[in-house]
Amino acid sequence: MADAVIVALITGGCSILGVVLTNIASNKKIETQLITAQAVTDEKIEQLTDEVRRHNSFGDRITTAEAKIQELMARLERLDGKIEHLREHHEAK
Repeated sequence: MADAVIVALITGGCSILGVVLTNIASNKKIETQLITAQAVTDEKIEQLTDEVRRHNSFGDRITTAEAKIQELMARLERLDGKIEHLREHHEAK
């Protein structure tokens, strides 16, 4: 009977050791997968951040371009007025 108890303890010990080793290996695999997934997520976030910066920069450039266009349109209107005035002055002679 003592032999049966010893065999049962050894078998139980081996079973527990197997479960612990399997869990350790599984946890390492999951940890590696999580690290990889986090790296991919970080890269995607960095790419999105760059896209947002480019988009914001584009908006700033459009605003600047619109202001320049308004300045040029005002200048063109003034020049058209001067040309018209010169034509009238030339025709009057």
